[in-house]
Amino acid sequence: MSKEQVLAVDLGGTKITAGVVDPDGRVTGRRTIPTGAQRGPAAIVADLVALLGTLQAAAPEARLIGIGSAGVVDPQDGSILSATDAIPGWTGTPLAERIGQGLEVPAFALNDVHAHALGEARHGAGADRASMLMVAVGTGVGGGFVEHGRVKTGARAVAGHVGHMPVPEAAGMDCTCGRSGHLEAVGSGPAILAAYRRRGGAATDTREIAARAEAGEELAREVLTAGARAVGRTVGALLNVLDPEIVVLSGGMAAAGELWWSSVREGVGLEAMDRVADAPVVPAAAGAEAALLGAAQYARDRAADTTV
Repeated sequence: MSKEQVLAVDLGGTKITAGVVDPDGRVTGRRTIPTGAQRGPAAIVADLVALLGTLQAAAPEARLIGIGSAGVVDPQDGSILSATDAIPGWTGTPLAERIGQGLEVPAFALNDVHAHALGEARHGAGADRASMLMVAVGTGVGGGFVEHGRVKTGARAVAGHVGHMPVPEAAGMDCTCGRSGHLEAVGSGPAILAAYRRRGGAATDTREIAARAEAGEELAREVLTAGARAVGRTVGALLNVLDPEIVVLSGGMAAAGELWWSSVREGVGLEAMDRVADAPVVPAAAGAEAALLGAAQYARDRAADTTV
């Protein structure tokens, strides 16, 4: 069972991507549909069952389903323990159970960032490494720690919420979690854009700020480097705690350019102990399908566990 094809899903607040993943990490039949979050969980599940049914018809040998979903996901039964308002009513949805029943195929679900980390560890920059920390910096800041091929979800399934670690650059700033002083309040893409606008800058998105910073604009440089340095501080602190073999950075901000990366490395140096300070910190390499690859691998591992 561990070597068969898997129907894999990456389910976020705005879109759902699904495909068929073979044992070598190739994805075929990739399709994307809008999540339609405002319609509620029942409609999302129905759309997902229909989408996966279409893929299954073309690949009947795919007899497992792996789902990476937004929200805190119970690693035992694949239900949604908690979620933001990005998908209203998502909390409490027995996601894996409903999808599995709808297609009469075993289904397993985990958090989408955990799936991303597992895909990166098995098929990307973390391949052949005993342990890998991934930090995804984009609309929010998330992460995942993978050791010996298994992603660590934690006792309460919330491991990896990297964006809610305190950093001095965010002192006094409100975070999306309702507290203050956390990394996400200064290091995420929206946070950098908001900081730029607060200080009088005019830009349509964070990519524009990154381009202006690389071109030498002082305000853009200050805002971008402050956010990146905060990311680096957090990576350095996590190196001290977890001591991973490699750190992988993904998400939209990881494509912000060399100024962002050099500021991240500066931040790592401010916090990391000497013994871990030279740990590789590298860009993600598994591409846009990392979460699909990770969801598929998770399903294979869980299916194998249940047959032992």
